[in-house]
Amino acid sequence: MSNEILALLDRLLDATMPHLVAAPILLPLLTAALMLLMGEQRRRAKSALTVISGLFGLLVALALLRWVNTPDTGGGPGSIGVYLPGNWAAPFGIVLVADRLSSMMVALTGVVAFAASIYSTSRWDRAGVHFHPLLQLQLMGLNGAFLTGDLFNLFVFFEVMLAASYGLLLHGSGALRVRAGLHYIAINLAASSLFLIGAAMLYGVTGTLNLADLSQRISEVASADRGLLHAGVAILAAAFFAKAGAWPLNFWLVPGYSAAVSPVSAVFALLTKLGVYVVLRTWTLFFGPDAGASALYGQPVIIGLGLATLTVGSLGLLGSQRLSHLASFAVVVSAGTLLAAVGLAQEGVWAGALYYLLGSTLAASALFLLIDMIERWRNAGHSIAPHESAATTPFLTEDLQALDDVNLDDEAQALYGRAIPAGVAFLGLAFVCCVLLLAGLPPLPGFIGKFAMLSGLLDAQQVSRWGWAFMGLLLVSGFMTLVAFSRSGIRHFWTHTQGSLPALRALEVLPVAGLLAACIALAVGAGPVLLHAQATAANLADTRDYRAAVFAATQKAGPTTAKQAEVRP
Repeated sequence: MSNEILALLDRLLDATMPHLVAAPILLPLLTAALMLLMGEQRRRAKSALTVISGLFGLLVALALLRWVNTPDTGGGPGSIGVYLPGNWAAPFGIVLVADRLSSMMVALTGVVAFAASIYSTSRWDRAGVHFHPLLQLQLMGLNGAFLTGDLFNLFVFFEVMLAASYGLLLHGSGALRVRAGLHYIAINLAASSLFLIGAAMLYGVTGTLNLADLSQRISEVASADRGLLHAGVAILAAAFFAKAGAWPLNFWLVPGYSAAVSPVSAVFALLTKLGVYVVLRTWTLFFGPDAGASALYGQPVIIGLGLATLTVGSLGLLGSQRLSHLASFAVVVSAGTLLAAVGLAQEGVWAGALYYLLGSTLAASALFLLIDMIERWRNAGHSIAPHESAATTPFLTEDLQALDDVNLDDEAQALYGRAIPAGVAFLGLAFVCCVLLLAGLPPLPGFIGKFAMLSGLLDAQQVSRWGWAFMGLLLVSGFMTLVAFSRSGIRHFWTHTQGSLPALRALEVLPVAGLLAACIALAVGAGPVLLHAQATAANLADTRDYRAAVFAATQKAGPTTAKQAEVRP
């Protein structure tokens, strides 16, 4: 029966392709437009619409992920979906491409966004105006950046995402958010300017901005123009590194992520991964083995910045006290690890890095949501926003009575047999799970991802000095992460609090539990996920299938087809 259902699902996916590729962009766009028409007075309806849209977006992303991994969809093993929004064939028209890598990132975005949208409905969406439309627009920008197949539309989706993130960072107001927001806006505006300059220089040299077309033309660039090509790519890379949170362009990250409200910070954990994705996508397409004189251009820079970011992030963890700063530096450590792994240019390392990307992003998002509840507990609920209603139904708030016994603590209270309140137990166990994930301890995905990266590194015939440096820093950063979070855990869970645990609602507990359950599912299903990561790494190492799929996309017959044929050379 299950096989028949899966076969029916596969036929349905085949029938909806390639139009399904545009659904992750159109769904949040239409949802945001509908919310703006509804007005601010209908916030409950907006909250429900956000959750429903997030659920449908997640289902669409998972459907795309299944389609690209189904061998009998007509495109061979690992099909690539290509959608032509303007019905103009590449490289003249806009192209959306869903391959293994982009579909995986869209699915990851769907999981995190769905959890954050549920969490936000508990209270944070009422801390300001237009929260849900801004969140939908940010998801539109993220999904569009993952799926687009040309540089100019990558810039467009980046700007859509950033414009929404400016409002989300300031959501809840306060001097701290305004100060962090100014830094965040300044660095991203500068990065966007560099993006435009670099893209313009690439277009001037190659005459195209389509990624697949660029990957073919770079090897044909004249030697006299190759210096200009490399300069344009270097300027473009500076913008990508700033968005990926690479040192020294990441001074905005920790203040910005720690100042934002928790559901926004959880979604922001995806932004640095988008920067890493763009570096990986463009570098493998532009400077692969078939790029001629430009093959592997910039490799030492990528590795060096990755290792520097990993080092700075690890030291930042040891020097931080606030939980939100720890979580933000954990994002920096993850970004540095991924950038260094990309620069090593080994399929085995890439496969482990892609698996590590999934687990580290889910863990960081869960930690940002969890920190909100922990800090509310530690300060006796004083951090609860004034707009929050106390009349809502609590969850996990019953304190069990301690048993009388001769073993007493310093305050003459019974020690032996004292039960931990259910809410505190949940916070403690969830915190420990996040620490194990971020530190890379077994048996969770953080360990599996790091082990896969090290295995891929050691499988090479000869390990370079960059490889040995990466191996050492990867192990040391895990130890530093464990030390930093253990110290903070002792301070938060083993010391006296100012009051009892405030109400933890189901809308707050379930998203955190769901993200951690997704991490556990990654560990249990590590075999299939690693196979997907290995196939993705192989596609990145050999980009011929990507180029062939983009140029093989055919136009649909219509009244404009003849006019389009006239402009073709």
